[in-house]
Amino acid sequence: MSKCLVVDDSRTIRKAIISILNELRVESREAENGAKALEMCAADMPDFIMLDWNMPVLDGLGFLKQLRATPAGKQPKVVFCTTETDLTLITQALSEGADEYIMKPFTREIVEEKLKIVGILPS
Repeated sequence: MSKCLVVDDSRTIRKAIISILNELRVESREAENGAKALEMCAADMPDFIMLDWNMPVLDGLGFLKQLRATPAGKQPKVVFCTTETDLTLITQALSEGADEYIMKPFTREIVEEKLKIVGILPS
């Protein structure tokens, strides 16, 4: 079973993503910001991370840069799940090491398809 860390400052969004992941038989944990997520990754690196962009303390891009700078941080797949629609920001996230990008609002089908694309779920 794959393990996911859901990182979003909105409790409602975290719960919505975790509900979808539960349906897809994915084990999930959650963090409310990038700083907490880095601590959790240091203790137990997940297989993939669903990551919001705009958060207090440490935003998604800052988290991604710090995660990818660690040896173990190169392994997990990272899927941004955000309201940011600017192509420049999407390109920046992908160049910093994000594997995929989901726009909010999202559906179960979109999450499932993106997880297939990054190799978390079988095609």
